[in-house]
Amino acid sequence: MKQYVSVTAVFDEDGNLLPINIMWDDGRKFPIDKVTDVRYAASLKAGGAGIRYTCRIGGKEKYLFLEEQRWFVDAKEC
Repeated sequence: MKQYVSVTAVFDEDGNLLPINIMWDDGRKFPIDKVTDVRYAASLKAGGAGIRYTCRIGGKEKYLFLEEQRWFVDAKEC
C-alpha cells in the first residue's frame, strides 16, 4: 500500500533533486542520512512507478518514490 509523505528536497549543483527528510502526516520527521541510488523503478509492494530513491534512514535502507509530483513509501516498509 502506498503511503504518501511530505518530503523536503533540494537541488544539488548538478541539478539533481535530492530528498533530505521525510515527514509523516502525524508530524514525525526522519532525516535521510544518505541517498545511495536513484533510478526509475516500479514499487513491487505498493504498485505504481516513478523515480526510486534508495535512502539510508536511521541506519536502514528504505525506498522513497517520486511519482509525478507526489512522494510515497511502501506503508509496510517504514
